[in-house]
Amino acid sequence: MIKVALVDDHQLFRKSLSMLLSSFEGVDVIYDTNDGLAFLKYAESEVIDVLLLDIQMPILDGFEVCKRLKLINPDVKILIISQLTSREAIHQIMECGANGFFTKNSSPELLESAMRKVMERDYYFDVELGAVIREAILWDKKVHYNTDLTVLVTLTSRELEIIRMACKELSSKEIGDKLCISTRTVEKHRKRIMEKTNSKNFIGVVLYALKTNAISLSNI
Repeated sequence: MIKVALVDDHQLFRKSLSMLLSSFEGVDVIYDTNDGLAFLKYAESEVIDVLLLDIQMPILDGFEVCKRLKLINPDVKILIISQLTSREAIHQIMECGANGFFTKNSSPELLESAMRKVMERDYYFDVELGAVIREAILWDKKVHYNTDLTVLVTLTSRELEIIRMACKELSSKEIGDKLCISTRTVEKHRKRIMEKTNSKNFIGVVLYALKTNAISLSNI
């Protein structure tokens, strides 16, 4: 059972989304609110698998909620839901530690797929945002780096292979089967890759690999 929390300041949207989520097999909506601070207090003592989080909210915006939640419980998978698709917004989503992003006009089928993918592989990209993501990555590279990113961290051929396979939506078990190694070994590789790239989660790894041209957007 996937335990889901929902934080959005539009009550009608939030309640409608809660009903939709409850109709998905194996999904349980355990909490919904329009108050980011109230949610963070709740998250201190409750088990949550996935958080669906709006960006534009009073008191605390989604970016700040995301950052604070990662300090409280880094294991929660965070999917940002928003109408904002600007380069700057996508960049902030990358930086705050979210595991994925999709727009509010996405289909119910895409939402369900996003939730299950973020549980299986730790990240989710809406393919319709590919061009915006590309711009955000190039902008981030231009603003924050003056040298070739490939000199910062050396990823082994096995690590790059695992990243590319993860981008093809393969689970750790499926990756292990293809590489003839155990699931546990794949998880160790994933953890090591995150440490080497200083990534908060695997979406950070993917973004790093994109910035260094180790993979292309066609991989995701």
